[in-house]
Amino acid sequence: MNIDIWSDVACPWCWIGKRRLDRALAAFPHRDEVTVTWHSYQLDPTLPDHDDRSEAQYLAETKGMPVEQVRAMVGHVAEQGAGEGLTYDFDRLVVANSMRAHQLIQLAKEQEDAGIVEHLEESLFAAHFEHGEDIGDADTLVRLATEAGLDTSEVLSELTYGSRIAAVEEDVRKAASLGLNSVPTFVLDMRWAVPGAQPTEVFTRALEQAWAASHPETPSFLSVDGAQDAEACGPKGC
Repeated sequence: MNIDIWSDVACPWCWIGKRRLDRALAAFPHRDEVTVTWHSYQLDPTLPDHDDRSEAQYLAETKGMPVEQVRAMVGHVAEQGAGEGLTYDFDRLVVANSMRAHQLIQLAKEQEDAGIVEHLEESLFAAHFEHGEDIGDADTLVRLATEAGLDTSEVLSELTYGSRIAAVEEDVRKAASLGLNSVPTFVLDMRWAVPGAQPTEVFTRALEQAWAASHPETPSFLSVDGAQDAEACGPKGC
């Protein structure tokens, strides 16, 4: 089974959704036969590498909401995150463009080691939402990517020349072609879409449904156009 995930490291619900999927996968009997592929998405590609506004100010201005309403909104997110063992700190959060982070995720995907991608995704989420680090800052990104297992020289080259920007943009276009306009979105075998940070039990049901559909216990035959009942023999005769 293949699971394609569209996500932005600047999206708090994406981390929560990942943790809930992780829990469902951990209990899934066929976990070793599931391949997870991460795809890039940018909620706000217009942001500079670093923005001096607080998260509350940024969201209030871009969404046209009162700051008090924004604080209540992120408070709800933090509460849901705490239920997954995550400690969101929106007061320390540094508003930044996520493009550079996505470039390094694309680089990690090329290593053919799912562990590197997993490590980098978790590190970027934690840096952004828990530790108040700047995910638009080159030094921060080099450290996180190197700790995840990427080669430092390749990381520096990507941040300098942006060779994988096209791959990020292609992921965004692919999302649009599939009709996906929010993150996180989890697509199972390119047939079932699970939108948002659903409860773990929803992911469990989705995994079971997708697996059953792709691994039927008995063959499911399709009718041939134009075929009608015709003479044949069975256990009771011809």
